[in-house]
Amino acid sequence: MDRVLVMSNPSIDPAHLNDKLVLRGIHVTLTDALRSSVQQKVERLFRHEPHIVRVRVDIEHDKTKAIGHNFIAKGHIEISGPDLIASVSSEDAYKSIDLLVDKLNEMLRRRADTFHSDKRHGSRAGRDAGAADA
Repeated sequence: MDRVLVMSNPSIDPAHLNDKLVLRGIHVTLTDALRSSVQQKVERLFRHEPHIVRVRVDIEHDKTKAIGHNFIAKGHIEISGPDLIASVSSEDAYKSIDLLVDKLNEMLRRRADTFHSDKRHGSRAGRDAGAADA
């Protein structure tokens, strides 16, 4: 009898996600739909990088700005090493959230690529010190 292993994407437990996600609305009422949208999008970040300590997302509605770009989404990822901070603005709260998560995801990807590159090739400081000894 042949067994087939099916690998699925690891999903974070919703209760665990609530412990690691801080969501705040500034001059915005956080509806259930908006809250669940943010949770679904941020879950992707946790799937890609399991070592995230906490993610804080602030959604702000700035009425003083002209038409367009009056919803600002700010994200802060607490992780070992330097924290990742991003901010985007658009005319729609949901669009701002999408753009923010895409930006944070790209920052995590670049961080992981840099980490793996340094690990593979040795850090620049290590290479420079080795060259000075020779």
